Amino acid sequence: MKLILRLLAGIVAGVIIGLLVPSAGVIEALARGLITYQSLFGQFINFTIPLIILFYIMSGVANLQEGSGRALGATIGFAYLSSIIAGSMAFFVSSAFIPGMVELGTLGAAKAEGLKPLIMLEIPPIMGVMTALVMAFAFGMGISVTKSKELKTVVDQSRDIVELMLAKILIPGLPFYIAGVFANMAVEGTVFATLKTFGVVLLLAVVMHWIWLTALYFISGSLTGRNPLTMARNMLPAYFTAIGTMSSAATIPVTVRQAKVNDIDDSVVDFCVPLCATIHLSGSAITLTTCATAIMLLTGMAAPTYMMILPFLVMLGVTLIAAPGAPGGAVMASLGLLSSMLGFGEAAIALMIALYMAQDSFGTACNVMGDGAIAALVEKFGCSKPETAQQPETVNAEAH
Repeated sequence: MKLILRLLAGIVAGVIIGLLVPSAGVIEALARGLITYQSLFGQFINFTIPLIILFYIMSGVANLQEGSGRALGATIGFAYLSSIIAGSMAFFVSSAFIPGMVELGTLGAAKAEGLKPLIMLEIPPIMGVMTALVMAFAFGMGISVTKSKELKTVVDQSRDIVELMLAKILIPGLPFYIAGVFANMAVEGTVFATLKTFGVVLLLAVVMHWIWLTALYFISGSLTGRNPLTMARNMLPAYFTAIGTMSSAATIPVTVRQAKVNDIDDSVVDFCVPLCATIHLSGSAITLTTCATAIMLLTGMAAPTYMMILPFLVMLGVTLIAAPGAPGGAVMASLGLLSSMLGFGEAAIALMIALYMAQDSFGTACNVMGDGAIAALVEKFGCSKPETAQQPETVNAEAH
């Protein structure tokens, strides 16, 4: 919650500074300083993207192979399918409603030329996004098959270093980065159209979270012979806990307790919920798809089609398997896909970060509450008592 407040403060400060630029003097110098920071920080973000994908997914794949066969497969399958279908729903709803609620192309129609950074510095990433993704899976599966403890230790420690870099540098620096973005928008004259769009998109995303949870619990309850309304009501404490903590990992004890209230087998809950805290991100998929669709429509990019979004969702579901354990980790892990598959530039990526962070607690709550429905489905179809299996190690579940 503190991060959201800092991001909001960054947006407000950036808008005020940008609007005061015409008065020149100290304000213009401050604005140029923010925009310079934004430029350098954007290069740093691009540098970290392949590292996030490489080490988090490599570690995640290696760890996920340690669970019980059928229960593990069912949990991964239901979680992945949930994310794909939720993201698809988000695309169709966004495509239908956003064009009628806001003026298309407004975010790309700058009325004035923006300020230039004081210095330019390129920090090229060590590898491409798809190279990092393929390498992560190849080595992750290899570590799992060979049971190489030494390599696994190296990968896990590398993941910890990247996580430290995110926690100590990238996440704390985001408010200033967002301030630079909005300062430039204010100078260009597009900031108020952007803020109006923010409100529409965020409201739409939260509404779709609840639509998807309703559908998920209806399906789960119908297939398992439980009352969907009772199941959902029993999971509400986990939902509201996740809003406060912004972390599905921190909410695991409450999620486990409430899932057991729904009379789901204890061993299934103990196995499934910690794993879903890492791999089930339907709320994140909804928000990312909604925001991506809105930004493409509003910045004058190519109008999105489902055949563009579906491959993105397929890869997104894989990439989010090991989204890092920091607020907004899902959007940070998805930046590579946004740039490589949907053609997002630096300005569009900055808007994605701001939009996603603003609703992070609600996306996390949707992920967490959905875990209870997934656990019921795993009990029904995935082997009801996996107590003989070693519980899989969760991978620093993100504050999805």
